[in-house]
Amino acid sequence: MKGDEIDPKALIREAYRMAHVGDAECRSILMDWALSLPEGQDQGAALRALLARHGAGAPDHPMTPLLQEGLARIASTGRRGGWRGRRAKP
Repeated sequence: MKGDEIDPKALIREAYRMAHVGDAECRSILMDWALSLPEGQDQGAALRALLARHGAGAPDHPMTPLLQEGLARIASTGRRGGWRGRRAKP
């Protein structure tokens, strides 16, 4: 799904297609994915959609627990990501 709103560079899709990808490579891919999200995109919603799309069919893939960890961190901190998440609250 090239041009996909939740995976604009198809990074996550390609990571799931890699046969021998490890945790370190998945972490790097996930960071690149997070930086490539369009402004205003809800990271939590995107992570949930990616887990439903890819993680459900590949629970043993190293990307799946990273997506789950990212979602858990967002839920526990309430952080949405992007510059708005780092801006001082008035």
